[in-house]
Amino acid sequence: MIYNIGSINIDYVYRVPHLVTPGETLASHSLLQVLGGKGANQSVAAVKAGAVVSHVGRVNNNDVWALEQLANLGVNIDLVEASDGPSGHAIIQVDDSGENSIVLFGGANQQLTQPQLQKALSSATTNDWVLVQNECNGLPDVFELAAAKNLSVAFNPAPMSKEVLSLPLNRTHCLIMNEVEAADIVGVGSDSIDDKVSALIQRFPDSIIALTLGAAGVKLIQDSNVVSISSPKVKAVDTTGAGDTFVGYFVAGLVEGQDPQTAAIMACHAAALSVTIEGATPSIPSRVDVASFKKQTEEQ
Repeated sequence: MIYNIGSINIDYVYRVPHLVTPGETLASHSLLQVLGGKGANQSVAAVKAGAVVSHVGRVNNNDVWALEQLANLGVNIDLVEASDGPSGHAIIQVDDSGENSIVLFGGANQQLTQPQLQKALSSATTNDWVLVQNECNGLPDVFELAAAKNLSVAFNPAPMSKEVLSLPLNRTHCLIMNEVEAADIVGVGSDSIDDKVSALIQRFPDSIIALTLGAAGVKLIQDSNVVSISSPKVKAVDTTGAGDTFVGYFVAGLVEGQDPQTAAIMACHAAALSVTIEGATPSIPSRVDVASFKKQTEEQ
């Protein structure tokens, strides 16, 4: 079981010729309203990868449709509580090359309470995992509760903030981060990936670390060993949610008992396939589709 303590957002996706510049007014090609949020995306990705996921979060009473979508996709929503305040939401620009720019509003995601978190993890056992990102409040409580129950923690420190630096990150079983987040966490100003990798090995010798590099793939670090895993080449339509797809698939693989390299390879293929479809949650592929795509790329 994965307890994903994560955000649920309403995403407003605008297709634009290019990302808007300061002072510019730009007409969009289209508008799409979809379920999103790093937490929700990662829950869906983990379920599609074959994991059992119970989502922990908050959403406005009027956005029941978002919970219905999560439930229809196989995510357990029993631990999601209602809020009178607005749900979290994101304003997302996606340009003609598939790149995106995002403005995020936390809303109900920032209203988690300690009693809610305690209740959510009360029935967790040592075989269960906690997955968490940085779009919700209460992270110190999450780490403390997980440690008290000896639960494995997978942490994706996105979006990065200074508060992350005060968390007991050495307690994490698995860290998934990009280059910018890694540089902030280990305090490396160099542009060199090797410098970041060396600093991560020194700082987190007992953690499995996936350093994501976008289209270039991932550096997988475990027990001071580093493996470079490439990402399949695809034509990107929308990169929104690709990182969340990787996280969900990677953590699901670890929970299933896959070795980290196998899990990371599958996650890279899932993320690559996701960018060929518009949207965040709608673009997350099924395990069957990922396996088929992986077979095709290996035969080429």
